[in-house]
Amino acid sequence: MTRRLPDLLIEPVVRMALAEDLGRAGDITAQACIPEGSRMRAVFAARKPGVLAGIDCVRLALAALDPEATVRPALRDGDAFEAGAVLVEAEADARAFLAAERTALNLLGRLCGVATLTRAYVEAVEGTGARIADTRKTTPGLRALEKHAVACGGGVNHRFGLDDAILIKDNHVAVCGGVGQAIRRARAAAGHLVRIEIEVDGLEQLDEALAERPDVVMLDNFGADRLREAVARAGASPFGRPVLEASGGVTLETVRAIAETGVDVISVGALTHSAAALDVGLDAL
Repeated sequence: MTRRLPDLLIEPVVRMALAEDLGRAGDITAQACIPEGSRMRAVFAARKPGVLAGIDCVRLALAALDPEATVRPALRDGDAFEAGAVLVEAEADARAFLAAERTALNLLGRLCGVATLTRAYVEAVEGTGARIADTRKTTPGLRALEKHAVACGGGVNHRFGLDDAILIKDNHVAVCGGVGQAIRRARAAAGHLVRIEIEVDGLEQLDEALAERPDVVMLDNFGADRLREAVARAGASPFGRPVLEASGGVTLETVRAIAETGVDVISVGALTHSAAALDVGLDAL
């Protein structure tokens, strides 16, 4: 499936990054060394295998400094590639190209890294029925782009912010006075399209939550044995089975065992807070 973000969401990030890099005087190196009006052709090439995300960041970075730039993607966001693969070929004013180079590479490498790590998690749970989801542990200002990259890697997006779903965490429960009380208050306040999720840290809290029929229960830092017990209890509940989400300390080494317990979703903060940028380089032609 081809994945695209509207330019309207990407442009502010690209322009902020360019402004940060250009500073008060622009690229004084390119201005000093490159004759005005020179053209440059180059390819963005992968140094390592991975999954593509952020190709539009390249186009918008170049277009911001040279509206006449031409960008020809060789692949689409969500495509896998091998080391050495050409991701995109571009031509632009040489000064503009060199000034936009680092911003384009930073964003492309970062987003490819997120997509590539996500794909590794998705492949690790293949056949179990569990889905890999991100969290709000994103880089400030890059959430829409990083969540897009997760989707490119085959993951699914958790809530985008505090305003699109109710997620009752342990501190909410502590202040509110209990799991049941928190869910009842949430249901009284929620609109008919707003889903309610609650985090529980033990089987007793799970039983209390099930009685209130939340849409989703997050099983926080449950071991594999407790996850299996939680799945069994939820399946046998007379109140119906909510979506069960496992969360907390998930790694590539443990995610398969977690998925095999029968949970529906596994949320992984590492997809965005710990993904290494993929090595992508710019090669002049």
